[in-house]
Amino acid sequence: MPTTTPCLWFDTQGEEAAQHYTSVFPNSQILNVTRYGSAGPRPEGTVMTVEFELDGTRFVALNGGPEFTFDEAISFEIGCADQSEVDHYWDGLSEGGEKGPCGWLKDKFGVSWQVVPTALNELIADPDPERGQRAMAAMLQMSKLDIGELERAADGG
Repeated sequence: MPTTTPCLWFDTQGEEAAQHYTSVFPNSQILNVTRYGSAGPRPEGTVMTVEFELDGTRFVALNGGPEFTFDEAISFEIGCADQSEVDHYWDGLSEGGEKGPCGWLKDKFGVSWQVVPTALNELIADPDPERGQRAMAAMLQMSKLDIGELERAADGG
């Protein structure tokens, strides 16, 4: 069965981004770094690709040049088991970037992430539709998601 590996196009920051991401995610590592050779198109010896793994998910960072940039049309969702995980990923990935609404952020490299507690999906899918709507309304008012506040809102508090 073929595998699917996200390839992230950077100008020159691919190695820095991979180092940052592997410092934020547990059980992560840089697997391989390739460099441009004499054939170019970038200066010989500069980093071309960085293969890395984030807690079991493989990625490639490509230093392809300034022609393409990231936007919110593609994001990576991180399902967090508890508030400490939400805090860890939110703080680690938003540092130097932009904090957005509803658990979204853009890191310092321009990559979009959604830091989402698994409790949010459970609250929104609650058998009581009013409870789910109160949780949704609370989420829409937040930047970093707060599980306690989401639960209080769902409960009508």
